[in-house]
Amino acid sequence: MDHTDPTTDTQTSRLTRTAVLIHGAWMTPASWDNFRIRLESAGYAVHAPTWPLLDRGTPAQLRANPPEALGRLTAGAITDHYARFIDTLPEKPLIIGHSMGGLVTQLLLDRGYGVAGVALDPGPIAGIIPDTLSLGAAFPILARWNAWNRTYTLSKAQFDTRFANTAPARMRDEAYEKYMVPTSGRLFAQAATGIGLAVSPGKRTQPLLITAAEKDRTVAPALSRAIYRKQKKSPARTDFVEFPGLSHFLASEPGYEKVADYVIDWAKSL
Repeated sequence: MDHTDPTTDTQTSRLTRTAVLIHGAWMTPASWDNFRIRLESAGYAVHAPTWPLLDRGTPAQLRANPPEALGRLTAGAITDHYARFIDTLPEKPLIIGHSMGGLVTQLLLDRGYGVAGVALDPGPIAGIIPDTLSLGAAFPILARWNAWNRTYTLSKAQFDTRFANTAPARMRDEAYEKYMVPTSGRLFAQAATGIGLAVSPGKRTQPLLITAAEKDRTVAPALSRAIYRKQKKSPARTDFVEFPGLSHFLASEPGYEKVADYVIDWAKSL
């Protein structure tokens, strides 16, 4: 009988066969379902834990009754939560985060977690001044009394025009009901001020891929490029790619395949 080395017929990175997915604001781990299948088909053991406090009901229940503490949830607390989970894994993972999950990915790398990271259209680390388009997306969240202590849920119109603006209408309708949850006002206050979001690119030793989406109206390509310029100060490999024709919903909408395949090929090249 012919015995084939199982490591030779997969597309995983030589550094790890484990991946951790970190969703962004307003989303649940289910938003990774398509992306996750792509990674699993490439040979990865994939984990997609939810943020703290978002395991207390369905998206509809959370929208109707957001946990009060969710409004005060910080990037540091989310990072701690994922760090504890990663500590339970048998090997260091490839960490892939979307939006604010991409911010958390960078914070985890800064702490030494993961063998490599991918930040899909990430939230800004300290020292990055958001561009006008990205600031405009955050303005409704921050321009409220006591915003840094309150939750915020995107309206359906905001989701359609700023988050998933290139997705088909039917997909937007289904995704809003299935994935949309409240998020932390304090997290967006941190993103606006940089408080608690400092990283030291010069000390980072793990490779990092940063992406942008051409039609993103939440994290504009200009913001992703600014983060890339700061992270490129690392001695470790740091790459950037912009995906044409996609929105902030790039990990789920039609076209997610090319995003996932690019990430898989990038990790395989490490």
